[in-house]
Amino acid sequence: MIKSKGQLEADISEALIKFEKEYMGRGPEQTKTYIIGDMIVIRLQRVLTPAEQQLAGASDETTGRTLIKQVRTELLEKARPLVEKIITDLTGKSVKSLHTD
Repeated sequence: MIKSKGQLEADISEALIKFEKEYMGRGPEQTKTYIIGDMIVIRLQRVLTPAEQQLAGASDETTGRTLIKQVRTELLEKARPLVEKIITDLTGKSVKSLHTD
């Protein structure tokens, strides 16, 4: 059965929430996936753990935010094959590149 664009977007969002919970320890409060041409944009909102929220809100928040970004970037690089497999399994297409911010 061929899925609609909306169903595929919902399936990708659901799979990424599950990945975040299992791999990062906490899932986002909100996830929205957009399929635009040959791109998939996944927006995860409010993903920080309580400890990360404290670190980001510390007196030297720039250092805290930098540390959080470094750790999350490293974790995602290690998990990159898992994320790519999730997308490939759902779409039937290989991932050309993966970008985060």
